[in-house]
Amino acid sequence: MTEQDKTEEVKAPKVDSTLSKGLLILEALSAANGAKGVSELSRELGLTKSNVFRLLQTLCVLGYVSPTEDKRYKATLKTWQVGRAVVENFNLRELAQPEMQMLSVETGEAIYLAVPDGLNVVYIDKIESTQPIRSWNPVAGHAPIYCVGTGKAILAFQFDRMKRRLADNLQAHTDLTITSLEQLQAEMERTRARGFAVDTGEFRDRIRSYGAAICLPNGEAIAALGISVPDVNLKDGDEDRYCALLKSAAEMVSRRLAHS
Repeated sequence: MTEQDKTEEVKAPKVDSTLSKGLLILEALSAANGAKGVSELSRELGLTKSNVFRLLQTLCVLGYVSPTEDKRYKATLKTWQVGRAVVENFNLRELAQPEMQMLSVETGEAIYLAVPDGLNVVYIDKIESTQPIRSWNPVAGHAPIYCVGTGKAILAFQFDRMKRRLADNLQAHTDLTITSLEQLQAEMERTRARGFAVDTGEFRDRIRSYGAAICLPNGEAIAALGISVPDVNLKDGDEDRYCALLKSAAEMVSRRLAHS
């Protein structure tokens, strides 16, 4: 191998700047709780307004972004559909189905399979509760990643990378929502240490949820299993039992995923 060949071998791949800027805009809109304007995106991403506007028009034509009546922009479901297709290529729902069925039989409560989507989680599969009093979230529904069990379980593995984005987006949904970055960091450390997450009613009043992350062999959390329970259904010892079952189930899916 010549010196020139060696130089070319270690040279970093060339990144298309237009594509990368467009993807940054799409990621920012996907993570937002609402629509964003050109000026807001320009400030957030460090791009010129003209550049942002031009790229938004392209994303609109391609169907990934749509304008609102007040001249702002939001990501469309096409973004979610692409992400969902990637997840389905992992056969994640099929791989997780035995554990979801087990959790449903053992608890009688709503069981969820969720994946991260920016600052949210999206529910890609579920088994309905058999209880008279139950919690409810639809498949394809979403929730803030920082205040539900599945989201907190995933976030615990991504917190250092995401905390800057979370800093200005910790909105209160109930009186129990964690809105302090320092308190959330401490919660993430506890979550990683015990292997499961607990939502004490931080997204919906009197709905507790628990989550455990499904991880790739490299430790990346790509999904989570969750149990959602109205607090009136909980009896003594239920929470500890549910969390132990959930942790074991997520570990089993992770092992199955590693060999798929």
